[in-house]
Amino acid sequence: MSHDPPAIYGIIGNPVAHSLSPVMHNTAFKALKVNAVYKLFPLADAEELKLFMEDLKEDNNPIFGLNVTVPYKQDIMPYLDTIDPLAAKIGAVNTLVIDHQRKIHGFNTDGPGFLSHLTELKVDLNGKRVAVLGAGGTARAIISVLCLLPQGPERISLYNRTRANAEDMVQEIGKKINTRKVIIVDEPEDLNIELADLLVNTTDVGMKAEDPLLIDPGSLHKGMLVYDVIYAPQETKLLAQARLQKVPTANGLGMLFYQGVLAFWHWSDVELDERTKKMMRKALEDSRLRGNDNGINHGT
Repeated sequence: MSHDPPAIYGIIGNPVAHSLSPVMHNTAFKALKVNAVYKLFPLADAEELKLFMEDLKEDNNPIFGLNVTVPYKQDIMPYLDTIDPLAAKIGAVNTLVIDHQRKIHGFNTDGPGFLSHLTELKVDLNGKRVAVLGAGGTARAIISVLCLLPQGPERISLYNRTRANAEDMVQEIGKKINTRKVIIVDEPEDLNIELADLLVNTTDVGMKAEDPLLIDPGSLHKGMLVYDVIYAPQETKLLAQARLQKVPTANGLGMLFYQGVLAFWHWSDVELDERTKKMMRKALEDSRLRGNDNGINHGT
């Protein structure tokens, strides 16, 4: 008795070994009885990315959807047949849909995933102040969607260790999105965190126990939310300091979950039911508790 081979989905990037996306999506496939599997595709360099994308166009290739993580969220764009308007504005893609004609379509679910998590946390940013650490792909998505909000923050202060990278990022985003509310600062203390309503760490500083604090913990206050996109460890040094001062905190697991739900919708055009979403989220929590504790949420 023959069985059709499963459709393949997965994540490309470097590294991908510690991604929790397979746990989440394979749970959904199983719950919905979908004949599909989600795999890891580590790609070491630009040449491997090029060969992989060329192979993706072949008629017999069984891959129909992918997530994209660092460092390829921008490098992937020249290989795509279409790019969703939001992803084009952000200038980064983290979700690919490959149709049956082997056309490749790019989307960005990082920014919307972040906003969905803030909605769950009942965070209202209308007229508020936001401080952001970092200028990588995650920061690009978060700053873009914050600037696009019709009732968004009044001011976004941005610090990156290399100021020129922050300037380049804001300049690129500014070609398609109004970024006048973004202020780049030279030092972390210039973020004026004591006046901020939301602090977002988008860097990988905090993944290791020996990592320093990028900000003065004395500037944290109870009227703000401290959000760290790192989801493993569950509590970074930054979040621990905030908790000790009874400042509300959140890590990036919620953002990972919501961007994954959106990616699944792009792949299947199916709105996930609440039961399946609860199973996906529980799988993420369980996997993290089992010790998959050394990855960062770059959206995937």
